[in-house]
Amino acid sequence: MPDPATPGGARRVVVAGASGLIGSALVERLRADGVEVTRLVRHAPTAPNEVEWLTDAAPLDPDVLAGADAVVGLNGASIGRFPWTPHYRNTLLWSRVTPTQVLARALRALGTDAPHFVSGSAVGFYGSAPGRRLDETSPRGTTFLADLCGEWEGAARAAGDDVRVALLRTAPVVHEDGVLKPLMLLTKLGVSGPIGRGTQVWPWISLEDEVRGIRHVIDAGLTGPVNFTGPTRATANDLGFALAVRLNRPFVVRAPVWAMKAVLGSDATEALLTTDADVAPAVLEGSGFAFHHRTVEEAVAAAVPPAA
Repeated sequence: MPDPATPGGARRVVVAGASGLIGSALVERLRADGVEVTRLVRHAPTAPNEVEWLTDAAPLDPDVLAGADAVVGLNGASIGRFPWTPHYRNTLLWSRVTPTQVLARALRALGTDAPHFVSGSAVGFYGSAPGRRLDETSPRGTTFLADLCGEWEGAARAAGDDVRVALLRTAPVVHEDGVLKPLMLLTKLGVSGPIGRGTQVWPWISLEDEVRGIRHVIDAGLTGPVNFTGPTRATANDLGFALAVRLNRPFVVRAPVWAMKAVLGSDATEALLTTDADVAPAVLEGSGFAFHHRTVEEAVAAAVPPAA
């Protein structure tokens, strides 16, 4: 069976946020597939395929985007930095909404000739919904992250009715520089264990499937919300235990919710660690995408070398 994420008709893609975990992997994949990539960067260009933006109040020249097959927006400060002070909450919002607004204005100016706009979002859109299976038709939650995602997606939709817009509702990425980063040290030290009750459902996705999924969205011309989550339900305990097994370490030390709130703050704890959201990749699977990593155990094995 052919891989649905193999190269399609894309010839040139513009990527904003290309220096992050997902963005850098996406650029590498696109170039390996023979796709020309234009990177939007926040410094003086150091290569012919770089264009400076967001360093002053000047709007992005629509000509930079003209003729591309897709524009991918992946900007955003890390949600893994704690605590979420009022200042950092503003940073989380600004770093996502402002670049998206700038891209949307430039695309709107191109009208019906605009490239496909593939804009980042997150499964935080749904908040916490214990006991429910969520898909792209499910309503927005009521948490800080849900409100942030709502504003982020609204900024992308402002590109207008003439522009095809896809919204990538991405789960935490199972990678050493993703959701595993804060867990790796604790696990290696032998002090990992259930987070809170540990049975809360955590959405997840491997980095490989995230990048392949973005290629699929571009090549299949998908629009609207698209959940980027692994297809098999996993709990916080499933992820933590899989990591402990991979590193040959114990998984016994429970982290109480009150302690996490004291160290990380209530917003971060409730939005990231104790949230319970069983999010299904309905649009991806319904459009023919086949995951390489169907379980969180497979994703952990792909991301983390086994203990010696």
